[in-house]
Amino acid sequence: MRQNSQNYTLAFDVGAAPEIRPKAIRIAGKWIRTTPVFYSYWRFAAERQDIFFKRLRGDRNRAFTSDPILARYKFTNAYRASDRVSQYLIRNVIYRPDLPNSFTEVFFRTLLFKIFNRIDTWEHLQEHVGAIVLDTFRFETYDELLGQRLKEGRGVYSAAYIMPSAGFMFGHRAKHQNHLRLLEFLIANDFPGRIASCSSMSQAFAVLMSAPSLGPFLAYQYITDLNYTPQLNFEEGEFVVAGPGALDGIHKCFEGASIPDSSDVIRYMQEHQDFHFSEQELKFSDLWGRPLQLIDCQNVFCEISKYARVAYPQYAGASGRTRIKQRFAMAGALPSPWYPPKWGLNNKIAAEPRR
Repeated sequence: MRQNSQNYTLAFDVGAAPEIRPKAIRIAGKWIRTTPVFYSYWRFAAERQDIFFKRLRGDRNRAFTSDPILARYKFTNAYRASDRVSQYLIRNVIYRPDLPNSFTEVFFRTLLFKIFNRIDTWEHLQEHVGAIVLDTFRFETYDELLGQRLKEGRGVYSAAYIMPSAGFMFGHRAKHQNHLRLLEFLIANDFPGRIASCSSMSQAFAVLMSAPSLGPFLAYQYITDLNYTPQLNFEEGEFVVAGPGALDGIHKCFEGASIPDSSDVIRYMQEHQDFHFSEQELKFSDLWGRPLQLIDCQNVFCEISKYARVAYPQYAGASGRTRIKQRFAMAGALPSPWYPPKWGLNNKIAAEPRR
């Protein structure tokens, strides 16, 4: 499943302003015209990362950005692993010294967390069952706890992903019940062992794809999360899968019907990030030396899709959505981030915590 790098070429209009100079980009043998949204992609990534570091420094000033859209609405970080939910997953679910560290156990709690993808859902379960370990997992107990939460009018799922119900396979009326059965199915059919024996991220992705109701996007997101664990160390740059939001963003960044495969477009952005930041005279503060990865560039496409609903309403994209629902609420300083130790960032952060 390796997606090979292509020979990319840029076409310029001599004398045009830096932010609009490239008129067409050649990706996977196709020339595609850019839109203004393409240039905002890079400005968004740079500005959103700048906001991240300002919040890390404890800047409570509402003028942390001059961009009125970024100041008003909620957007995820340029780096996926920097987001609040991903940080919680890494620190409080995966790397737990008080919980069993076999890959089966880490797989179980990672997927349990990610299926619902909500911190308060995890903490609700933890509060009532204690340590979340496979040995004490019981469908009836977890079903009752989640069902009660729903009866009280509180959600159990994040709005980040659309989760298919898996009812066709497991037969329950309630979605959370089917997902608890899905988790049982994954453990009973040794998905942890099968994934641990894979030699590449694409092989592990294929294993997850064989599970009921897990389509390409969810399987890619989950294998990315599992790759945060100490037991796996797959090459992150092997491949990428675009979600619906990223596909929408791609269609807003480029004109015409001949847009190459989304994976080629995302790989182009990842491999040419330095060029485009420099071309627009943008200072991009990377993640303590870690450039944007494929998963991050996919994520930024999703976010620029939302941003363009307000900034460039004339570019409808593929979804046709016109509003951004979530408003940004400033919560003050961020805690110092902590990433999978194998990335080699945590010592750098300790030495230069606020950059």
